[in-house]
Parts: sequence; structure tokens; C-alpha cells
Amino acid sequence: MDKTRHIVILKKKAGHGHHGGAWKVAYADFVTAMMSLFIVLWLLNSSKPIQEAVGGYFRDPRGTAAKKGSTQAGTGENLILAKDDMPKLKDQLEQKIRQMNDFEKLKSHVEMTVTSEGLRIELTESASGTFFDSGSPKLNADGRELLVTLAQELGKLPNNLSIEGHTDSKPYAASGNYSNWELSTDRANAARRLMQSNGIRSNQVTQVRGFSDQHLRKLDNPLDPSNRRISLIVQYITRNPDQEDAKPAAPNGERKPAESSALPADNSTRKE
Repeated sequence: MDKTRHIVILKKKAGHGHHGGAWKVAYADFVTAMMSLFIVLWLLNSSKPIQEAVGGYFRDPRGTAAKKGSTQAGTGENLILAKDDMPKLKDQLEQKIRQMNDFEKLKSHVEMTVTSEGLRIELTESASGTFFDSGSPKLNADGRELLVTLAQELGKLPNNLSIEGHTDSKPYAASGNYSNWELSTDRANAARRLMQSNGIRSNQVTQVRGFSDQHLRKLDNPLDPSNRRISLIVQYITRNPDQEDAKPAAPNGERKPAESSALPADNSTRKE
């Protein structure tokens, strides 16, 4: 009887079927981890209001998040700006203005100050006219470019705006009915119309005020050209109770004048 064993070797032919899904799970975990890292890095470099908005959403997706932002949902820039946030807005606007074509010529005529009302943006005139034609409410090219730039940035905010017009103490000729009161008001309205056509909402401007020469920038020199100016005020918004308090300024709040006495205006008149 033959007791020889027959060894049978089975060879499987390699195919091109599925290789399993383990690598997909590992890749998905890797992508998720990278996305989380990028979100954390973004948050670390974001402003405090954005960090509060994101944190509020995760604490209460149906409640807190809606309170942190503005009525224009979905845009990270549309956040409530209270008193503590105004310096950051000031820096952002200054960066935008530096990108303008004639920045070197205009930089000494734009001043931003955080006041009790909000962020005050002063656009001052020169003897030859910086933003308006001399003695006229008509904006020139530089004035239009600057106001359009500001409108595009301020229109992203939920904050209300006030616009003021100011003149120096040089009166118009006595023969006409047009005075510094009309000029200051007309210039403020000209700024409002242009800005509403280029970014700010129709209901964002709550006040347009013409002060003539009643709020001089330089009390000791009533005829100084810088007394002729347009002032834009970005008003404060009160934070929610769970945030730091930021009281809104009174709409007609007065500014404390500089500690200097005004000189009497001379008898010269405007030639326009």
C-alpha cells in the first residue's frame, strides 16, 4: 500500500477587488483634526466680539448666538461695536484710508477720536478746499473718494451714524439769503446722500446736523480753515446684560470745548 503523501499547494490569484475602508477612516480623522486646528488658529487671531459670538453659539445655538451678532446674519464683521471696540474700528478705518490714492495729501485732514458719543471722524477743510468746492456744498473728487471708502466700511456695522456740518466764522455777503447755517447743513446732507448711495443703509443715519460756526474746532482762531469740516459719529450700542456695559451717548451730547477763548470774527465776508 503506497503511503506517500501528496502535498497540494493552493495559489490564489491576486485580484483587483476592494482593499477595505480602514484608510478612509484614518484620512477622515486627519482632515477633521486639520480643520479643527485651522479654526482654533483663526479664533486666536480674531477680535474679541467674534470670539464671543462663536463661543456663544456653542453654548446655546438657538439663543446666545442670535444675541451676539447683528441683524445681518452670516457676516463676521457685523458685530455690535461698543465703547471698548471703537479703538479697533479706528485702526481698521485708518488702514483703509492709507490705501487711497491721495493719502499723503489728505492724511493731515482726517482725524479720528473716541469720544463720549462714539467714534468721531473729522474731515477738515483747507484754505483751498480739501473735500468740498470752496463756499459750496459740492463734493470734489477727494471728498467723494474718502466718503465712499468710509461708507463701504461703516455700512457693515449695525451702529447708527450722525453727520454734522461745521463752518468757520467768516460770513457770507449780506446781499444774499444763504448763510453758514445753510452751508453747514447742506454739506452734511451731501455727505449723507453720497454715503447712502455707496454702502450705508438708508436707516443707519439717525441725525444730520448743521452747526454753522457754533462749535469751532479752534476757538482762538475762528477763521481757521480747519473749522470748516464734516464730522461723522459712529454711535455706541449697548451690550447685552451678559456682556460688559457700554452706555450709548446722548444723541445731542455736547462736547467740552477746548480751554481757550474765542477771538471776535473780523468783518470780512466770503467771496463765493
